[in-house]
Amino acid sequence: MTTELMILGWTLVLTLVQIMVTGAFRTKETGTEYNMGPRDGGAPPPRPVTARLQRAQANLFETLPLFAAAVLIAHVGGREGDLTLWGAWAYLIARVVYVPLYAAGIPVVRSIVWMVSLVGLGMILAAILLP
Repeated sequence: MTTELMILGWTLVLTLVQIMVTGAFRTKETGTEYNMGPRDGGAPPPRPVTARLQRAQANLFETLPLFAAAVLIAHVGGREGDLTLWGAWAYLIARVVYVPLYAAGIPVVRSIVWMVSLVGLGMILAAILLP
């Protein structure tokens, strides 16, 4: 297995961790009974940290399919190399750093870290698309 595919696997682990952490924060707010029930009644609005975790998770869900597809295309197309390797690392590391920054409500640095993840994705796309 290539390093890029391994990084994709770890990105999926990060995704599961984000889902579980966000769910745990929300369950603390709504209670286990509400969480296990049909959720027909209105729930209280999420507290700030929970809301931030939900937005960070949604943000990951926006780029994860693109990242996964790019890594798989690079692998199948035999386009893996330094650009895909460093791009995949940049994406994963930035996504890991992004979560606590967003949860803590740190504005500018969080946006810069998000841009690093997009640059990483762009590096993989460049390896796929450029001759």
